[in-house]
Amino acid sequence: MEQVENLVRLALAPGIGCVTVNRLLRHFGDSDRVLGAAESELKGVEGVTANHVKGVLAAGKIDPRPELELAARHGVSLIAFDDPAYPAHLRSTYDPPFILYVRGELKPADNLSLALVGTRRASNYGHEQAERFGSLLARAGFTVVSGLARGIDSYAHRGALAARGRTLAVVGCGLAHMYPEENRDLAAEIAGHGAVISEFPMDVGPARENFPRRNRIIAGLSLGVLVVEAPERSGALITARFAGEMNREIFAIPGRIDQLNATGCHRLIREGATLVRNLEDILSELGPMSDAAAKAVSEQEKSKPAPVRGNSFSNIKPVDNEELILSRLDHEPVHIDEICAATGLPVSTVSATLMIMEIKQQVQQKPGKFFLRRGSAK
Repeated sequence: MEQVENLVRLALAPGIGCVTVNRLLRHFGDSDRVLGAAESELKGVEGVTANHVKGVLAAGKIDPRPELELAARHGVSLIAFDDPAYPAHLRSTYDPPFILYVRGELKPADNLSLALVGTRRASNYGHEQAERFGSLLARAGFTVVSGLARGIDSYAHRGALAARGRTLAVVGCGLAHMYPEENRDLAAEIAGHGAVISEFPMDVGPARENFPRRNRIIAGLSLGVLVVEAPERSGALITARFAGEMNREIFAIPGRIDQLNATGCHRLIREGATLVRNLEDILSELGPMSDAAAKAVSEQEKSKPAPVRGNSFSNIKPVDNEELILSRLDHEPVHIDEICAATGLPVSTVSATLMIMEIKQQVQQKPGKFFLRRGSAK
């Protein structure tokens, strides 16, 4: 509980954000040491400015109890980064949220997840496809991840719920608020069949700058992102960009060539996203990722009578592709293209296998799709 209280203090402190807090946690080792550090020690951390130091010093004086009480009144639990319940996919990304606010319940089965995103101003066709694929993926055992926004997001959630599947909604405000207001009932239903998630303190209202941060979590929770309908300037394309940076798969549904809402999807397809017509297009591209995730969840559910908190990938046995890739990695980062050339494996297989290995903490990803053995970083 003390760890959560400390992280709440840091979340509420002025002038510091996720990147800075994660940098401090890596440097000092835990939140106790961060809050107990002297001003001179804080100033010695690379990338920490004078304003950041003021924020950390202010954090030590913040009383976390009102925030924790507000969360409790709204049925919200707080999950720290080092909690076994913290989502495995999200933990493997760069600068993941150091604390999550969760209304509902996260389960190991949520490691087998796909994000469905798109425009708020969707056409009837977009609504139909979002609901269709939300339902198809849920029936196939996937958890559907989206952002609870109007349009595509809402229909994706509804499709998963109609199929009696699980769905996660990531929002760009604190969970004491609801945005958009008309989705209040939908959010309550999602919390009963999954979770509503935020990295923002309870009383933070919706703001434009919050949504890119929300989008990185949507991508980070998922094996891949399916863009259902989006114009060229769309937050859904930001989510897709984050997915690419995280080595996730990117999928897009095509539309009419003269339809404005299809231009973003068509650009993604031109840039290499998988064109999706049916569920098989997604499953065939995910390949070993979906197989391994499903196997891990199945094994864990068989061995435990109740839902288990933790990384459901920890017991997967290494496969030949993993061993082959590991044999080509050392303490120096290697680009994914070099790994493909050295192993003779197709990029889709290497990408999928590296994703699993990241979650299993066998490898570490560096910016630009470079990889190295975990524990070998210098």
